[in-house]
Amino acid sequence: MPKTNKEDIRKIVLAYSGGLDTSIMLKWLKNQYDAEVVTFTANLGQDDELVHIHCKAEEMGVQEIFIEDLREEFLTDFVYPMFRANATYEGEYLLGTSIARPLISKRLVEIAHETGADAIAHGATGKGNDQVRFELSAYALNPDIKIIAPWREWSFRSRTDLITFARNHQIHVAKDKQGEAPFSVDTNLLHSSSEGKLLEDPAIESLDYVYMRTIDPQSAPDKTTSIRIGFENGNPVSLDGKYLSATDFFSQLNQLGHDNGIGRLDLVENRFTGIKSRGIYETPGGTILLKAHRAIESITLDCGEAHLKDELMPRYAELIYNGFWFSPEREMLQSAIDHSQRYVEGEVFLKLYKGNVMITGRKSKHSLYSKELVTFEDDSGAYNQEDAQGFIHLNALRLRTLAYRNERSRNQ
Repeated sequence: MPKTNKEDIRKIVLAYSGGLDTSIMLKWLKNQYDAEVVTFTANLGQDDELVHIHCKAEEMGVQEIFIEDLREEFLTDFVYPMFRANATYEGEYLLGTSIARPLISKRLVEIAHETGADAIAHGATGKGNDQVRFELSAYALNPDIKIIAPWREWSFRSRTDLITFARNHQIHVAKDKQGEAPFSVDTNLLHSSSEGKLLEDPAIESLDYVYMRTIDPQSAPDKTTSIRIGFENGNPVSLDGKYLSATDFFSQLNQLGHDNGIGRLDLVENRFTGIKSRGIYETPGGTILLKAHRAIESITLDCGEAHLKDELMPRYAELIYNGFWFSPEREMLQSAIDHSQRYVEGEVFLKLYKGNVMITGRKSKHSLYSKELVTFEDDSGAYNQEDAQGFIHLNALRLRTLAYRNERSRNQ
């Protein structure tokens, strides 16, 4: 692992959000390393006004400012492959923060190469998962990259320390950040997550204002919203018969989820670092998409494929959560998953109602569903029910043998 030597660093690429923490980091990096700082902001569909981020960076003397719209790449190259796997961490979390980190790291490394920078820097703390995700991804792409994590180096220990530093260096502090921030927020096109501060006690119900991507399900309309989602090769391609770009598709699906109070999750999860943390997640479009994808797979995947995918999924999800997107094992699993998606094509019909996603139908030209085989009516010889007797006897052979042995043991 390359050791960071301050004397060797003259230019740093900082993952910059324009918020208080990364604004302080920008100044701190300049002071501590006597280095030029390049800022990089990825537009992944977050709620921030990116034009203000550019102005903030300029005000702080940054000469090279990268603000890039990566929404389509984020969805097609990262989110969609993950949804082809039906990935959920610990049974519920749809990995909205986790899946964004490898793309941000990828661009940090590329921009460092393009600008001749000596190092990259990120704003993740020393307690969380993101530091691991950023750095594992960066090292996988450039094993010699130098990485600076200010939260692991500087002496600040509280929000008050940060605000004092900001004031001393004429860094603007928004009025709602004068004091302890109520909670930490991360957003992108897939989800929003809130954690920390008032959410740290898992026994206390989160307040309604914490939620930003969904309305309260109880306040949702008293009527169902019917939609249909079209798939090709396991990816969503259309909504209500209209073909859309990935960005437009997710934006519209998110709005449908928002309006019907869909996608809220209050979760206590196990971080890779060993800490349990409580997070409030909102994944409106993703929650709908996961249900629809499993529905189209139910008629297009063979039983063996479907069950094997479900066995592989927890491992695949854990790799993403822990920061191993660029690992060979994740790529191996992805190849198997993508092979299974060749015939995952068709349409799924859904109804949305007060936080619920209900499948009402599914169809595909590649469907394996056979009405002739499953019918309770006259099947005209498509299935010989007498064959089931031999099938059962063969499968019962070992169970009967065990039962005979146990009976002999009890009678001895």
